[in-house]
Order: sequence, then structure tokens, then C-alpha cells
Amino acid sequence: MSRRCGCKRSCRSWEGIKLRVNEKRGVYRSAMEGSNFVAVTFTSLQGSGDELISMSKLEEQDEQITDLFVMLPDIILDKSRGEKEEERQLQANNRDFNLQFEYANNSIKTSKYNFFTFLPLNLFEQFQRIANAYFLFLLILQLIPQISSLAWFTTVVPLVLVLAVSGVKDAIDDFNRHKSDKHVNNRPVQVLINGMLKEQKWMNVQVGDIIKLENNNFVTADLLLLSSSEPHSLTYIETAELDGETNLKVKQALTVTAELGEDLQKLTEFNGEVRCEAPNNKLDKFTGTLTLRGEKYALDNEKMLLRGCTIRNTEWCFGLVIYAGPDTKLMQNSGKTTFKRTSIDRLMNVLVLVIFAFLALMCLILAIGNGIWEHDKGYYFQVYLPWAEGVNSASYSGFLMFWSYVIILNTVVPISLYVSVEIIRLGNSFYIDWDRKMYYPLNDTPAQARTTTLNEELGQIKYIFSDKTGTLTQNIMCFNKCSINGKSYGDVYDMSGQRIEINENTEKVDFSYNPLADPKFAFYDHSLVEAVKLNDVPTHRFFRLLSLCHTVMPEEKKEGNLVYQAQSPDEGALVTAARNFGFVFRARTPETITVVEMGETKIYKLLAILDFNNVRKRMSVIVQSPEGDLTLYCKGADTILYELLHPSCNSLKEETTEHLNEFAGEGLRTLVVAYKSLEEDYFQDWIRRHHEASTALEGREDKLSELYEEIEKDLMLLGATAIEDKLQDGVPQTIETLAKANIKMWVLTGDKQETAMNIGYSCNLLNDDMADVFLIEGSTSDDVLNELRNARKKMKPDSFLDSDEFNIQFEKSSNKQMIVPDEQANGVYGLVITGHSLAYALEGNLELELVRTACMCKVVICCRVTPLQKAQVVELVKKYKKAVTLAIGDGANDVSMIKTAHIGVGISGQEGMQAVLSSDFSFAQFRYLQRLLLVHGRWSYIRMCKFLKYFFYKNFAFTLVHFWYGFFSGFSAQTVYDEWFITLYNLVYTSLPVLGMSLFDQDVDDSWSMLFPQLYVPGQQNLYFNKVVFVKCMLQGIYSSLILFFIPYGAMYNTMRSDGKAIADYQSFALMAQTCLLIVVSVQIGLDTSYWTVVNQFFIWGSLSVYFAITFTMYSDGMYLIFTASFPFIGTARNTLSQPNVWLAIFLSITLCVLPVVGFRFLKAQLKPTPSDRVLLKIKEAKKRPPPPSPKRRLRRTSTRRSGYAFAHQHGFGALIMSGRNMRPKSPFATTGTFSPNSDKYKHKGL
Repeated sequence: MSRRCGCKRSCRSWEGIKLRVNEKRGVYRSAMEGSNFVAVTFTSLQGSGDELISMSKLEEQDEQITDLFVMLPDIILDKSRGEKEEERQLQANNRDFNLQFEYANNSIKTSKYNFFTFLPLNLFEQFQRIANAYFLFLLILQLIPQISSLAWFTTVVPLVLVLAVSGVKDAIDDFNRHKSDKHVNNRPVQVLINGMLKEQKWMNVQVGDIIKLENNNFVTADLLLLSSSEPHSLTYIETAELDGETNLKVKQALTVTAELGEDLQKLTEFNGEVRCEAPNNKLDKFTGTLTLRGEKYALDNEKMLLRGCTIRNTEWCFGLVIYAGPDTKLMQNSGKTTFKRTSIDRLMNVLVLVIFAFLALMCLILAIGNGIWEHDKGYYFQVYLPWAEGVNSASYSGFLMFWSYVIILNTVVPISLYVSVEIIRLGNSFYIDWDRKMYYPLNDTPAQARTTTLNEELGQIKYIFSDKTGTLTQNIMCFNKCSINGKSYGDVYDMSGQRIEINENTEKVDFSYNPLADPKFAFYDHSLVEAVKLNDVPTHRFFRLLSLCHTVMPEEKKEGNLVYQAQSPDEGALVTAARNFGFVFRARTPETITVVEMGETKIYKLLAILDFNNVRKRMSVIVQSPEGDLTLYCKGADTILYELLHPSCNSLKEETTEHLNEFAGEGLRTLVVAYKSLEEDYFQDWIRRHHEASTALEGREDKLSELYEEIEKDLMLLGATAIEDKLQDGVPQTIETLAKANIKMWVLTGDKQETAMNIGYSCNLLNDDMADVFLIEGSTSDDVLNELRNARKKMKPDSFLDSDEFNIQFEKSSNKQMIVPDEQANGVYGLVITGHSLAYALEGNLELELVRTACMCKVVICCRVTPLQKAQVVELVKKYKKAVTLAIGDGANDVSMIKTAHIGVGISGQEGMQAVLSSDFSFAQFRYLQRLLLVHGRWSYIRMCKFLKYFFYKNFAFTLVHFWYGFFSGFSAQTVYDEWFITLYNLVYTSLPVLGMSLFDQDVDDSWSMLFPQLYVPGQQNLYFNKVVFVKCMLQGIYSSLILFFIPYGAMYNTMRSDGKAIADYQSFALMAQTCLLIVVSVQIGLDTSYWTVVNQFFIWGSLSVYFAITFTMYSDGMYLIFTASFPFIGTARNTLSQPNVWLAIFLSITLCVLPVVGFRFLKAQLKPTPSDRVLLKIKEAKKRPPPPSPKRRLRRTSTRRSGYAFAHQHGFGALIMSGRNMRPKSPFATTGTFSPNSDKYKHKGL
């Protein structure tokens, strides 16, 4: 495929690009010889000119230079693909120049409609319902006088009502989106205009503007960082809205722009030109160049501040707007607002088509019958019954009768069905809003059904896609327990030595003796403070290590008011623990660390940081104490550090291992800590070799790694730490309950693999009882494919055989949309896949393999995924699995998957309201999800299914009586029933009983629903309403219509009253048939009702009473005299219903209609009970002898896995600290503020 790279000289292929790189290599080599960092000059991909690129590995130069082209996918694509932007070019402070490119401004839009498009777009969406289109067609038919047998308003009024109710609901939803957009677009920001900072609305910011942000501000748009208040123009940001991580990340401006500072004059004169890639959704990549004063500088993602981030611990910073509004990476990842419809809606569309076909068949039969009858009999009967005006043949009469019967028989799909459906959904939505058990009092947040059209879908969920941070966890790390020198601390014991449960009433350790303690820190084991006060050497050394071995930055604006800027919340928790126990990390410089130890200020020389990476899974520091002692302190994963310990530590290692197993069993994240004393001579030799390795041009990483391994040997074990990544309340129990309901859980998180897996074990998603947990971390497409296939081979070896059911199906339907059936693995498995590998797995040729393998696993965890990848995973499962999906999250990075899933749930958490605003349902805590699904979802699904079954049944029974009557009325389109009965049947007589059942019915109450999650499974399998169930309803309706026509017909045929007068007339027959029908459908709804309330009783008996009251009133002499034409059935009610034989026939009709239903249900429950029947039987037995309430148990996790170095660290942060580039001037309080826990002032405090 021919591509253009945009160079001065024409390059028509990748080979051409590589050739041009090879031509320049002589320049690269000579430039590299004299410097550690090399300026590589090549023709810019974006256009003419030069670009400065820094590279540090000589042996990889060829591959890296070539790879630069791979990193610019959007820029170097052939420009023949229409008007799509392929490259962005802009100038700072030059709006006129930038306006020519017509870049989007910073206004965003998440709403679907505006004032002018609402009506046409909303009507278009609503008429996608086939039934709505059908009723519109029916209305047109009723406007034709020759075939109309009912008034036009009988269709118009309910149709307009349905459209209006749905339209108002959609308008309210969209109005809320408009409010949200308006709120965001009108946020204020300071923009540099004509040399002055002016406050502008976000929506008015344009590409090329320079804006000022201050601490805790949201980032307005995607910015190139120019300068900041921090040393070397570093800026700290929190990216929770983008990737869910709350640990601080560091961005740094170019040196050439850092010089601008906050000098408005210099910033106004800044006229740099930026060329960069087109807008895209890749959060972790950015490539471009800045041209300033004839020089070009490379730009990457480390110099970008993305919209959705928050500025932290930085007084001010200036940025140049690169992407605005819809072009920002956040909005590129947000997905589109889609029109969601439930599976029952889609099924009803299919069923309505089936009913239309059935209706057409009935009308065709009756029309043919009319043609034959008119030809054989009616033609000669015209003297008494003349043909209608314009009818001159039997065939034309049959044609008109076809359309007349379409109007009469349209009640098989009455429009009241859709009115009722909307009312039921609205009512069940109110139950969610009103549920006090889903109300969170701490922040006054009730549950909210933001969409009222998806309730029953909540009862069919098979896959849950959950964010981690803020959804499963609280984003709070707590130092919970520790093991020091073989003794475990953290548990609390009573006087008898029994361990007691820690709760809010447990006495906390009093740290008031320490003026530098963090007041928020809580610890309950007083013996640890006692050990510290008794100057226990291992304990002091343990906390000294925690106060020295880290990359935390302190901030002390007021004396004693310490704030730690931690690269990961884990590190912050450990340093805070050391601070409270008397080892206060106070200040640092590139060469020193200041610690206040038990009231004495000590300054340690920081000689080296052996930085963390994912392979080492540990970090070390080498420090020299004020006394001159050299010590290496190390902390890391137990599996790694245990291999580095001195043999003398074996017995201590066994004791520590027992404690680690206990900690891991409680879901805590553990680290092992150790130290080593160093000899001066050896260290001087080592540091010399370390300097040589760190400045080597070849094999630098390998050489440093060897040196690290060398010095980190024969360590002395100190103990272990246990940190709790606080889960939201009830998360493990909720996940356990949902798993029993056969719901599969997928966690999609932006966190790193180690952190995500730790949470998996903490939540009981992963455990040691699993046969295996597969790690998919291939770096190529082939690697990922092999890893997925190996996993599938282990779970189900037969899946590779040609005889496998899926493989056979795949061969047959290779060109059609595949639905992957549920495949059973030979055990319980988990799967963890990284975002990099997931990118390959989502490609066309691998996605099917991913779905097959992942869906066999009980749990899937996707880590380091972008917001768009979250949506792609959800879309993948929707595409290949016949299952209903639910996505739950609390941040802007979850919006795309919330919009993509069938059901989107937003948690009102710590990360803003974006997820809630895009969701269908929202609440404050993850644990409420089980109640939403197992109670409200299940009830809504059962009620909707019962409603549909009953509604279709009663309307088939009602309508098909007309069909049978046609054979006895010359196919004349005469109705069986009185016109008023036809009008009121669905509107008055049968509407309230079915609504009562659909709003109040429950087979078991909420507590039993939660106790027996297995009751949820039939909804997943769609057992309560499907095509088979519909056919059964249809057959039952046909059978009932036969009974309801022929029993009254037979009972009336040649019948005499007791006084000898005949009652075998049309009006008496119509009254008897409609009375039989109404009583039969009332008995039927009584059989369908599981939960009787006063409302149900009132609606059923009330509807029958209203029927008889209206019937006797309308058929009275008075009504006939007043409205003679409208009420022709004078006296029929009192004459017919006073006869015993009529009531006997009614009783016979009811018995024949109901008896088969009762018999079938009884035999089915006895001979072939469903799993739900068995569970309901258990509940009935349990109700007879209610069990005593079970004591609340503490969920004990079964995992013995210990966390690795589960910090969300950025590799290289240690080097940043050692360089001093992120250091402020030394705090004036760094060497002051002493205390002594043994002083008279504090002697009687604390313990």
C-alpha cells in the first residue's frame, strides 16, 4: 500500500522511509560519540525543517529511529482519505493564524438534541418501534370512510399519549445533559490576551491560547506545559478522571519554555509554532515538535497536561492549548450517547412482526370468505342487504373487507400495550428512587433511576464490567499491621488473650505525645508504641527504614504541618506510619534526608537510590548516618527479597512468612523490609563502578542491574508491612453474592497489573482455590495469540478438536455474525491481561480467541487499559455473546464503557459526576449493586414478563372471537361485542388489574431474593418470556377464544327463557360472550398473581364491579331514550343475566378455560420442576420454620498470595530526586521541632 510520509523528497513506502534513515546514520554515529544524550537530526515527518530527538542507546539506534515512524500513525497516513485532519499546526498567541484551520473550540456537547432537532430526531427514534409505525398506518386506514369501522380518535389519542410520554422523558434526560454541558463550558479560566490575563469561559478558549492554571484547578484543554512555579518547571497532576489513579504524576516543561516563568511580557512575546499529530484517543502517547527561534524541539506526552487532570501541589502553571473541546483526548475517549433498548423491546419488535403476519393471514382468510359468500349468497341477497356504494363485485367487496378486518382485529397488538409498558417501567423506576436500603446517609445520596426504559434489563445481567479505583476501593491506603523481628503487631486482644474484632468503638493509640503526628492516622495495637518507647532496637530500625527508603516529597508550609507528595498511596501510608511512631520524615535535598527520630533531628546523607522497576520489584537506598555508618535499606516483594537474605535469617524468615500468610489471608498488601551494613572501602569501589555504569553508552541498564544485584545480597531481615487498600463496604460480599447468581465479573482498570491483581485477591475475585490465573502480557500479536490459546487448551482441551460444537458452528457460519456459546471449563480460572496485550487481542483476527478464552474464566482483569479500550471490551462481549452487559464506574475514564454497555451504572464517588451524568442508574456504594440487580432488576423482569404473557393472552382471546364469528356472519366485519365494550375492554376493564400485578407482584420478598441469588439465573437465560413462551400464550389465547365463542353460541342456540320467550338473539349472545371473557381473564390474572395486596384485590373485584355497573347502566331504558343511536342494547343485561342457564354456561366456559392451565402448572411443578421451582420450595419450607438470624461473620479471604511491590510508581523517579530537579529551597522548619516521648510533659499520656 502506497503511503506518503510528508517529507521534502517523495517517499512512497516504508522502505523508502527506512532508506532515508540509513542515509543519515553516519551523522547520528558521529554525534553520539561525545555525549550521553544525542541530537538526532532528520527531516521532519510533518513537513520541512529539522527536529531534535534525544536517544540514549547506541546499540538500539537503528530500531528506535525506525520505530519513530511507527509512533506517528495519524500523521503519515495517505492524505487521500478525505478531509480528516492528519496533522495539527498552530502558533502561540496567534488566533488569526490558527482560525484558518477551523479547529474546534473548547465547547463540549454530550447531549443528543437541541431545540430544533428534538422533535424530528425523537420521533424518528420512537418510530423505530415497529408497533408505533403500525399504529400510524392504522390511523391512515381509519381515515378512509369505505373501510373504517372505528373512529379515528380511538387510535390518535393513545398514539399521541405514548409518543408524548416517551418524548417528555427523553427531553428531561437530555435537558440534564445540557445543564451538565453548560456547567462545564461556563467554568472560568485565565487566558493571556493582549499581554493581560483575562477571565474567560472554558467554551471560549481556542487552540493556540496560553492559559494560567492554579493549584487544584481542572485542566481546561489538552495543553503543552510551558512553565510552572515548581523547580525546573515540574508540575504535579492527578489523573483520576483519565485512568483512575490518584497517585501524583510529574510533568516537566521544556527548558526553553521554562525560562518564560510567569513573566506576562515574555509569555505574550512567545510565538512558538507547534506541529503535532492529529487528535486521537491515545492517552499515553503524544508526538510533535516545537519550533522556536529557528530551533526545533521534540515534544512527547511527558510535556502534556490533558483535560480531565487536576493540578496538585503546584501554585501555578502556564500551558499552550493544543487540542480543545471534542478534540481533547478525554472527549475522544468518551464515546457517543446511544439510544438504548432492552432485549424485551427488541423481542417485541420481532413478535409484533409475527403478529402482523398472523393478522394479515386472518384478514386474508376472512376477505376470501367474504368474496366467496358475496359471490354465492350475497349477490342474490342485495334486495335485503344491498352492497355498499361503489362496490360492484364480490372480489372488490372482499378487498374492502380485508382492510375492515385489519381495523377490527388490530387489538391483537393494542396501543395500550405500550402505554402500560411505559407506566410499569416508570413505577418500577420510582421503587429504585425510593429504596431506603440503597440510600447512603454519609453524603446524602439516594439511588437514582436516571433512565426509565431499562428496568427489566437489570434482571438479565450476565457480565459486569467494573472500574477498580473508587468503585471497588475507597482510594485510601492504611497501615494496618506489621511484623518486626518475628513479632506481629496490629491485632487487639482482650484480658483473656482472645483476639477481638476492631470496630469504631475500639480504643485507638494516643499519638498526642508526638506534635508532628498525623491526626488522621489510626492504629489500635498499643504494644507497638510501647516497643518504640522502650527503644527496642529492631523496632527503631524498622521505622527508620520506612522513613528513609522511599521517594516521597515533603511539604511544610507551616511548622509541624507536614504534607507528603507520594508517587503511590502505598508509600504515603508507610511514611505516615513511621511519622506517627516517632520517625518523622521532615525534609530532603538531592544529597540528604532529614528525619526527626524520637525527638532528635538527624540528617542522613543520601548516597544512592537503587530505583524500582517491574522486574526488580524492590527499591533500596544507601545512606550514611550522622555517626558515619553506611547502611543499605531495602523494601520489596517477599518472593524477591527472600532470595537475597543472609542465611542467618532463616528462622526469622519462617516466622515472618507465617505472619505474611495471615496478612495475605485478610487481603492486605504486604512488603518485606531488610537492611545491610556496608563497609566504607567496598562502598567507595561500588559507587565508582556505579558511576561508570550510569554513564555508559552501551548496556547501561544491564550493568546497573548487575551492580544492584551485587550490593543487595546477604540482607538482614527486619520484618514486613501490611497495608489495607480499603475496599468500599461490602464489596467482597457483593461480589460473592453476584457470583452465586452466575454473573461474571470483569475488572477494567487503568492501574498497573500488580495493583489490579492485589485488589482482585482482596475482593475475593481471585483466590488460591482457582485452578490457575493466566497472565496475558505478550508484546506481539503472535505472543498474545499463543498465550490465549495455551490458556484455552488448559481450560478445555477438547475445544481444539474438529468435533467441538463451536468449531463446527464456526465453519458453517464463517461469513455471518458469530454468537459464541457458553463453554464450560474444567475448573475455575482467572485471566489477567495488560492494556498493551489487549490492543493486539482486540484486533479482528484475535478478538474471537479473546472472547472464547476470557468467557471461560470466572474472572477477567484488564489492567493499564485506556477509556476507549474499556468500551471496546464491552462492545466485544456484546458482539459475540448473547448476554446482557452492565458497566459500573465513578470517573470520566469510565464514561465510554458506561455508554457502551446495555446498562450503565454510575457511582457518586470521589472522581466527579461525569460517570453519573452518563449513566442509566446511579448510587453511592458498589454494594448497592446486588440489591439493584437481585431485587429491583429481578422483580422488574418478572413483572414485565408476566405482564406481556397476560396481555398477549387476553388480547388474543378477545380478538379471535371476532375471527370465529366471521364464519357465522357472512364475513361482514361485524363485531361480536358491543362497541362500548370494545372501547373500554383495554382502557377500563382489564387495565388496572394487570397494572396492579405488574407494579406490586413479587414471587419472594427482597430478603429471600438476596439470600437465594440462584433465583436470578432464569432472567439471564430469558426463560420467563421468549418466543416459545409467546407461542404458548398465543395457543392458550386461541383455545380460550374457541371456548368463549362456541360455549355461549351453543348455550344460546334455540334457547328459550323460563317464560317461553326466545333469547337466542345477537345482543344476548354478545353480552354473554363478553361477560364470559371478562370473568375468564380476571380469574387468569388471579392465577398469575403471586403476591396479593389490597390494591390487587381492589383492582380485580373493582374492575368486575365496574363492568357490571356500566353494562346495566348502558343497557337501561333511560340511556336508550337519551342516546338512542349510541346505546341500542336496551334491556339485554336484565333479560339475559337473569337466566340460570346463562350463568351455568358462563361457569362452564370459565372452567374449560382455566382447568388446563391449572393442571399443566401443577404437573410441571411436580414432574419437571425448574431450578427456580426448587428454590421456591425451599423458601416455602423455610418460611414455616424461620431460621434464627445468622451472626454477622467477618469474611475471611482464602488467599495466601502476597502482594509484590504493588506501587503505581513511575520508573526513574529515584533518578529525578537524586538530580535535585524537583527540589524546592530547604524548608525553614526542616531542622527544627523536637520532642521526646519520655519527657515529663508526655510521660503520663498515650499508654
